[in-house]
Amino acid sequence: MFALRSAKGAHAVDGGFVLPRWLRRPVRMVSRLRIDEINPPPFAATIATAILFSATGLYGGLQGGHLDEVVQATTSRVGFAISDVQIAGNVETSEIDVLQQIGLDGWTSMVGFSASNARERIAQLPWVESATVRKVYPGTVEVSVVERQAYALWQRGQTVSVVEMDGAIIAPYSRSHHAVLPLVIGEGANEIAPEIVSLVEAVPQLQGRVKAFIRVADRRWDLRLDNDVTIQLPEHGYAAAVREVAELDAQYQLFSRAVTAVDMRVPDRITVAMTAEAAEERSDAFEAKLKALKKGARI
Repeated sequence: MFALRSAKGAHAVDGGFVLPRWLRRPVRMVSRLRIDEINPPPFAATIATAILFSATGLYGGLQGGHLDEVVQATTSRVGFAISDVQIAGNVETSEIDVLQQIGLDGWTSMVGFSASNARERIAQLPWVESATVRKVYPGTVEVSVVERQAYALWQRGQTVSVVEMDGAIIAPYSRSHHAVLPLVIGEGANEIAPEIVSLVEAVPQLQGRVKAFIRVADRRWDLRLDNDVTIQLPEHGYAAAVREVAELDAQYQLFSRAVTAVDMRVPDRITVAMTAEAAEERSDAFEAKLKALKKGARI
């Protein structure tokens, strides 16, 4: 094994030192460079300073545990700040609520923005069933939400809530357009409402006329009509009772008469409660008839 020596260039030091083989070529290349003829590009000093400060900031952020903040600040100022948010699928959920859950501050960077975290926060909104969040570079965030479906209004005491078909509460009742939803009242009414609501909607005489489905003692139903007539249904066999009372109305216009309640709770018997005015008129007519009968008996 031997080492080549060259008189060109200062490879030997102290009169006998020889560079290792792997260093000889780089040293020869450097020795051929003429530093005085190299022209630096414009603003080279500025660029070098910026690189130095960036490297220093990154190092400091890494050492201090603030790397995310450094990345956010750096990338947002070089063209990756979120400048546009596109929201789709929201009807009940306001765009302001979605933006608040995303958590933008005007300088939020696309690089440091977590779509998964934003999706989880948006899904916490009361009307949101699920959400999709997507980053579109250089500065757009796309949000698509799927909302929960309102089925009815549920009242217990003075509290009214919008509920889903399975009875789960969505949000407090606060918007007028929800007033068209069926109103169910009483404990447990929210969980079993679909059966009675679908039954009534299938009966032509009652379609659109029931303004409240009232659960009594969590055992049976009362139907409150739009003219305040109450149909009291039995605990068992209420589907047959609904059809029977609808037939009575079709034949005798029962719901249009001066009645306050139709009691269907006792099998094979229907009790009709009249309004106070109708009851008084009926009493007066009955008394007049008795007087007429007595007068005729004297003759």
